[in-house]
Amino acid sequence: MDHHHHQQQHHDHYDGGENDYMHQEDDWDRDMLLDPAWEKQQRKTFTAWCNSHLRKAGTQIENIEEDFRDGLKLMLLLEVISGERLAKPERGKMRVHKISNVNKALDFIASKGVKLVSIGAEEIVDGNAKMTLGMIWTIILRFAIQDISVEETSAKEGLLLWCQRKTAPYKNVNIQNFHISWKDGLGFCALIHRHRPELIDYGKLRKDDPMTNLNTAFDVAEKYLDIPKMLDAEDIVGTARPDEKAIMTYVSSFYHAFSGAQKAETAANRICKVLAVNQENEQLMEDYEKLASDLLEWIRRTIPWLENRVPENTMQAMQQMLEDFRDYRRLHKPPKVQEKCQLEINFNTLQTKLRLSNRPAFMPSEGKMVSDISSAWGSLEGAEKGYEEWLLNEIRRLERLDHLAEKFRQKAAIHEAWTDGKEEMLQQKDYETASLSDIKALLKKHEAFESDLAAHQDRVEQIAAIAQELNELEYYDSPSVNARCQQICDQWDSLGVLTQKRSEALQRTEKLLETIDQLYLEFAKRAAPFNNWMEGAMEDLQDTFIVHTIEEIQGLSTAHEQFKATLPEADKERQAILGIHNEIAKIVQTYHVNMAGTNPYTTINPQEINAKWDKVRQLVPQRDQALIEEHARQQNNERLRRQFANQANVIGPWIQTKMEEIGRISIEMHGTLEGHLTHLRQYEKSIVNYKPKIDQLEGDHQLIQEALIFDNKHTNYTMEHIRVGWEQLLTTIARTINEIENQILTRDAKGISQDQMNEFRASFNHFDRDHSGKLGAEEFKACLISLGFDIGNDAQGEAEFARIMSIVDPNRLGVITFQAFIDFMSHETADTDTADQVMTSFKVLAGDKNYILVDELRRELPPDQAEYCIARMTPYTGPDAVPGALDYMSFSTALYGENASFTCLSEDPTSH
Repeated sequence: MDHHHHQQQHHDHYDGGENDYMHQEDDWDRDMLLDPAWEKQQRKTFTAWCNSHLRKAGTQIENIEEDFRDGLKLMLLLEVISGERLAKPERGKMRVHKISNVNKALDFIASKGVKLVSIGAEEIVDGNAKMTLGMIWTIILRFAIQDISVEETSAKEGLLLWCQRKTAPYKNVNIQNFHISWKDGLGFCALIHRHRPELIDYGKLRKDDPMTNLNTAFDVAEKYLDIPKMLDAEDIVGTARPDEKAIMTYVSSFYHAFSGAQKAETAANRICKVLAVNQENEQLMEDYEKLASDLLEWIRRTIPWLENRVPENTMQAMQQMLEDFRDYRRLHKPPKVQEKCQLEINFNTLQTKLRLSNRPAFMPSEGKMVSDISSAWGSLEGAEKGYEEWLLNEIRRLERLDHLAEKFRQKAAIHEAWTDGKEEMLQQKDYETASLSDIKALLKKHEAFESDLAAHQDRVEQIAAIAQELNELEYYDSPSVNARCQQICDQWDSLGVLTQKRSEALQRTEKLLETIDQLYLEFAKRAAPFNNWMEGAMEDLQDTFIVHTIEEIQGLSTAHEQFKATLPEADKERQAILGIHNEIAKIVQTYHVNMAGTNPYTTINPQEINAKWDKVRQLVPQRDQALIEEHARQQNNERLRRQFANQANVIGPWIQTKMEEIGRISIEMHGTLEGHLTHLRQYEKSIVNYKPKIDQLEGDHQLIQEALIFDNKHTNYTMEHIRVGWEQLLTTIARTINEIENQILTRDAKGISQDQMNEFRASFNHFDRDHSGKLGAEEFKACLISLGFDIGNDAQGEAEFARIMSIVDPNRLGVITFQAFIDFMSHETADTDTADQVMTSFKVLAGDKNYILVDELRRELPPDQAEYCIARMTPYTGPDAVPGALDYMSFSTALYGENASFTCLSEDPTSH
């Protein structure tokens, strides 16, 4: 920004106010008419002020309206106070030469952005006192007062604010203006005492003795502070209202005398601050790189393990895989979730710090960007997805396979036991030597066998169906199952063929044989189905079962009770069958029948029936016991389900509520940011204290999985829901805290007050209707207008708004975050350190040299920061170099990286 423009701004700022020093005409007329004493004060003050500068050039003036008439001393005065060379003066004595010289001086003043209203060279050359004083006042204002800036105020207010600040601790001083506030002399004494307490015994001064006070101050200032006496105590005491311009001129000399003392201290502090920021930032970058490498390495190792979907053959091995996955989810992954969150927080904090100190943004090394870590994390969660479900499906499959394989073995064993010896029996040639009754018996026996065979057809089909299902479910021992099944089927076919042959042989022979014993036949006919019924009952009673609910076990119990109810009826049938056998025994005994001993129609005998009956009676209570135990197990499972559900139904909504509350806190703006932070940290504590409840739920979840429970109708929350919600909650609270911390960082680094912060937050929230934390361009414009920005619909307003948008939304996303808004507002309302400022600070420490010595650095800065500079500064190679000279200029620029020329770039985009 050029100097002229800068002045113009100040001018605009004062337009129309009582302090507008540009409109001198009215001022001077009013001043001179009102009080001739003021002119006298001004003459003395302005003369002394001019001489305080002219004596540096070895000259002075006696009479203010006479000695500037030829323009020579006027040009000299301007050269001394501006440090610049003016055009060469003309040495002639004629009036035209004098006017020419005065005009050169006036042109130079004008070139500094000052409008000289109705002050012309002719009046100065003619010795017009009023105009001469007016011109000198303009020079004083421009060169001694106008650049005084305290807290964004300028010129007169800046000087007044400085006086008020410096005299604030003195209860009997009250500076409100530049006239009557100074009449009792205590204001001047307080200014001196505040900076050089050894020069004045302030305690001895009295408010009612203004002459002593004023003379004390003026004498001390002249003797010790090199400030010439510009006022007379008598004039001030004797005037109702001392001249404002005279007082201002004199007070500005005090300001310039004392403000120089703070420069070296300010410079050292600024350098220390900048270096500390750099050292801290370098450490943060190292930490980030290390954390990122470790996290990526862990993800790289973990993904292949989660992607391995090769099932184990045994239930035990699969359970172990499930156990390993549970450990991963409960023990190994949560710390990594925290690490990832911490990494993002560290990255954001670092970038905020870099941005706040005008440093270039941090670029992590290849492959370690936050986005790289997020995408690697995404791959991890992708690999994890469905892994637990796959494990549980495999376990279900193995459970079902074990059950089927056991069923196959039982049915096969029963069937093999039944077929044992049947082939030999069918191949007998016994009918060749049989009697007629024998043959009838053989034929009937064979019929009974055929019905028996048909009854077993069902079981063979079941065995084949189970084998088929085991094949389809990829049972690991399928080959041996298939072999056994094949053997049974082959043997079954063979039995069918043999049965057919024997049947034909018996029928051929039957015609030869006639008589048959009805009783034997009846016994055989009733015993066979009864025997089959008993075998079926034994098989059913030993049948294995698998159930998942109480309802299923109750169904089995009901069926068992129904079966028990049929036992009395069966017992009657058994008695009847045994009765037939007893009758046969009687007849054989009585009639000595030829076929005494065995029943030719059946192999079933009374002993066998009784033995099987006893076996059935014995199996019934065993079955009772098994059903009772299963019922208890199902009740326990139901208890586990309810236990888990009761907790989950509390924890789930709790997590949801906390998420909503954090969302609300983060957009509130009552109280201070520190208050918010405390509030959020209390939340974080209460959330962390909730962890045991999550762990307890994990424990219950494990019991449920160990009991092989796969469903729970009492809750909609699964463990995975809760885990994901919990991780999100931890991440959200951490991020929200980080956001507030960054706002505090921003606020403190930029010197924003809490009230300003609240005002910014209030304005932002007011226009952030949907609480998204972002504003659209139009909402943002309305927000700025509410804060007093002049961005109306004219061309100038639109240009200003476009400039602001380029700062807050450099990527043209069309939205403005609260952080960007705060950064912009703080940039608008506070000073930031820049490379130029750091360079200027070093220049002060170096006593205005172009280089700085090692010893000077060690003397002016704390040890570790001095060494930091010495290690990084390059030797100075200019023409005035001496041994041990270091180049602080390029070092200052390097501190700011790409942002070194920040101040220029923002003004003129074409200068790239």
